[in-house]
Amino acid sequence: MDYKAKYITADIKLSAYEDKFFKSDIMFDHHMLVWFISGETKIIQADTTYFFKKGDIFLIPRNQLATIINYPKDGQPHQTVVMHLSTNRLREFYSHLNVKPKALETPKINCFNNHPLLESCLSSLITYFEMRELPEDIASLKIMEAITILRTIDKGIDNILANFEEPGKIDLVSYKEKNFMFNLPLEKFGYLTGRSLTTFKRDFNRAFNMTPQRWLTQKRLELAHYQFVEKHKKPIDVCYEVGFENLSHFSYAFKKQFGYTPTTLTRKQQLTH
Repeated sequence: MDYKAKYITADIKLSAYEDKFFKSDIMFDHHMLVWFISGETKIIQADTTYFFKKGDIFLIPRNQLATIINYPKDGQPHQTVVMHLSTNRLREFYSHLNVKPKALETPKINCFNNHPLLESCLSSLITYFEMRELPEDIASLKIMEAITILRTIDKGIDNILANFEEPGKIDLVSYKEKNFMFNLPLEKFGYLTGRSLTTFKRDFNRAFNMTPQRWLTQKRLELAHYQFVEKHKKPIDVCYEVGFENLSHFSYAFKKQFGYTPTTLTRKQQLTH
């Protein structure tokens, strides 16, 4: 993977992937505001899949699990401007405002298409990437400008940006049933369910009577089989969407579970339709 990143500050970067494909399972520690310059992205969450392309602008809330698949497009690299809206920065912004956010069960990705105010703010950063140094106060002003624009064009955005609560202890079974396709360290899953690593492992074994890795593999293969039979998807698409990192390992595990490869199953499905 040929990845390049230029930083103005730790919170603002120009990101570029020039290979054919890049996949990552991520939980962001900070809200991320993204503006697409070129390329395409598929973002898969537990109950929604998003597609983004050139000109799109969106906000990914913190502490949300997602599989992100980046593609070049039309001979251009996958290139974005990314701005982190950190908790510390947002606390500072809201410290003088009387805002009482409503709790959201699962904050969604907010899509702003190519809103002219946000596009003007984010596109103005391109010039700065060619500079060797940028005063911190200018970068800070650009972030504050972006937050102000978000609050102007989306009256409900305070419920996301001004909510500084950390995850509390939640039902482990329902959470894992919903998010089993994401590859993250167990420590992250423990944090998101309000548990230490030790407590997470203990509660998981009590709930499922097997190790997390064995349970995850089984669930992912069952979902893959469903995707082939009911959705008629291709092995390369199903492999990454259900949580495997490469096609050969996925095919091996699938055959071990069901006795035949994904290719064999998809060919059989094609003959019967």
